[in-house]
Amino acid sequence: MRSDLGDHKLSGEAFITQGFMNWKKSDRFQVHVGASNSPHNQAWNSCQALMKQKQHINVALCKQSDQAKEDYRTHLTAIVDCIRFLLCQGLAFRGNDESTSSCNKGNFLELLDFLTNHNEAIHKVLKNARGNLKLVAPTIQKDIVRAFTNETTKAILDDLGDKLFTILIDESRDISVKEQMVVVLHYVNKKGQVIERFLGIVHVSDTSALSLKLALELLFAKYGLSLSRLSGQGYDGASNMQGELNGLKSLILKENNSAFYIYCFAHQLQLALVTVAKKHVGIALFFNIVANLSNVVGASCKRRDILRESQIVKVKEALQKGEITSGHDLNQETTIKKAGETRWGSHYGTLLSLISLFSYMIDVLEIIEEDGISLDQKAEACALLNSLQSFEYIFTLHLMKNILGITHELSQALQRSDQDIVNAMKLVTVSKQRLQDMRDDGWDSLLNERSSIMLDVILKLILLRAGG
Repeated sequence: MRSDLGDHKLSGEAFITQGFMNWKKSDRFQVHVGASNSPHNQAWNSCQALMKQKQHINVALCKQSDQAKEDYRTHLTAIVDCIRFLLCQGLAFRGNDESTSSCNKGNFLELLDFLTNHNEAIHKVLKNARGNLKLVAPTIQKDIVRAFTNETTKAILDDLGDKLFTILIDESRDISVKEQMVVVLHYVNKKGQVIERFLGIVHVSDTSALSLKLALELLFAKYGLSLSRLSGQGYDGASNMQGELNGLKSLILKENNSAFYIYCFAHQLQLALVTVAKKHVGIALFFNIVANLSNVVGASCKRRDILRESQIVKVKEALQKGEITSGHDLNQETTIKKAGETRWGSHYGTLLSLISLFSYMIDVLEIIEEDGISLDQKAEACALLNSLQSFEYIFTLHLMKNILGITHELSQALQRSDQDIVNAMKLVTVSKQRLQDMRDDGWDSLLNERSSIMLDVILKLILLRAGG
């Protein structure tokens, strides 16, 4: 108290430490109180301020601080909501020109502006935010995305707990031609459900088995996982992945013989179909024609437009004649789908589009044959026309459509996340039986059906050319 009141002459020891005892001179109380700025009144005001906290300067500062905190929370929540939306939709954040005068500042800033224009509280906070507290800098965006990553991974690991799990791994190159490894976890949660969760993408210097194993161990160490908890592993058929001697599969099995290797059934099925097809000259030739047809008819926007216009005209004619009906999701435009050897079911989709666009593609090829820019284009179109109008092509087209239809159903079933090994083997058995039944008893019906289709095609071509 001495330090607060100082050595004021009116402040004696009696009123500070010893206490007042000379009651004959009570007028000293009034002298001690003194003027409004006396030490006594200063102490009294300090005491009142202490007893009445709402009047204290610290309270006012705290009130201002609480409002600033609330504004910052509103501001940060808006930023986080925008980032969460873009992440969920897999959209890019940045724009080519993010200046205030830009017509398109990129998804993040445009979404934030949209949110600001539709929420008064957010608009007020962002308008009053200082220039260095806008929270829109790319580095801040990356920090928040990184926080999302950490929280999501933490939730996955909490759900996994101390249970056993399996891994799925694949390697590929990104757009900058950097090798990377993708790791996915498979485990059974507390409800008995099979869960598949993405763990991370790891950059690797090369795709050798040793490099992949080292990268996997570093990733596991980062998240507190261990190879000893593996109960299974699944990769593609590359030698560096499933090689018996030095593949990633074998390296992991040396440390944990319980990490059983499972080759993706759907991938095996696709590779088996492609390999078998290439062993038969007729089928291999057929798929070469299909590939050439897709390239020629779909080679340019002009040819695609011709195909589309031909389709529209014939659909209108068929509707007017009553040959087809209109309705929701009926008579939709169809495009040629290109097949890929590693894309499951893509060949089946290609054959379906070729069947539905058969007559339209003939129209396009005839136009190319007549009006092609070069002799090579005309010759190629003529050769494809001869192939398309042959019985062998039409028969093979529908034969492979039926075969791939059976295997496509099996492939789709094998890729279901809730599929189990027992049911999968039953589906394989059923599909094999269906193929065997087609081999034993399906030829007559197939020949009769294709003969009628071929006759119908020939008649339409004769009528078309006669009318021309």
